[in-house]
Amino acid sequence: MQLLIYLILYPILWIISILPFPLFYLFSDFICFIIYNVIGYRKRVVRSNIKLALPHLSNEERFQIEKKFYSHMCDMFLEMIKTMSISQKEMEKRFSFTNMEVYYDLEKKNKSIALMCAHYASYEWVISMNYYTNFKGIGIYKKLANPYFDKLVKRIRSKFKAELITTKETISTIENNYRNKVLSLYGFASDQSPKARSAYHWAPFMGPIVPVHTGAEMLAKRFDMNVIFLKVKKVKRGYYEASFEILSEDAKSVPNYEITDKFLKLVEEQIYEAPEFYLWTHKRWKHIKEKAQ
Repeated sequence: MQLLIYLILYPILWIISILPFPLFYLFSDFICFIIYNVIGYRKRVVRSNIKLALPHLSNEERFQIEKKFYSHMCDMFLEMIKTMSISQKEMEKRFSFTNMEVYYDLEKKNKSIALMCAHYASYEWVISMNYYTNFKGIGIYKKLANPYFDKLVKRIRSKFKAELITTKETISTIENNYRNKVLSLYGFASDQSPKARSAYHWAPFMGPIVPVHTGAEMLAKRFDMNVIFLKVKKVKRGYYEASFEILSEDAKSVPNYEITDKFLKLVEEQIYEAPEFYLWTHKRWKHIKEKAQ
């Protein structure tokens, strides 16, 4: 059955991916109408999250953010499909990096790098960074249930010189590369919610105190990695700019959770600047200890 689903959907995905961009985004508008107006996909979750995170805004302002978010979300997920056929030249034009020199300075330190980013704007096209890096690019992802689509995702990423590893493979892969002196760039999307019972650290995020992922920081300490934050900005439809900010060049000396807390503050700044580009469909505030004062 999984193979049948793959065989049916793959040609459709390929046709979508080769659409000229004007038609591509018209199709996204149509999908948005279905998702938002007909299906109402996770509308209750989105509305609740925006109200919780942005209580200072009026109902009308939050409603406008909600509508813009669904439009962006459909663009973003279709852009994931677009990676099947997009050329390097086109990708470089649509996803640019404003201060690569900050990243290159870290490469000169001859230590692997932990890159922390959020589910904001186009976290999918961040993989194009591998065009510019000298280190081995490794992205950490959650394995897909359908093995055929899982292989497809890995094949797409290989176009961008990126290797995917599952969350379960993370520690062993980093440990092996560290032992063999393979300098690598590890991508961590660290803003989503871990299980409350397994959380080592709780911190304020957009007001409420919630459990947070600390894996990137702890692995950076354990394997002596530099830590960098990638901020992605949506310039206009289909175009993004990314910039780097160093979080630590000596993670071992930083008090526990300080790097994670700094990362969360930078993500908050992103969200306040343009909240419609954050991934509001996730149940980020499922576990709340209390409201930060």
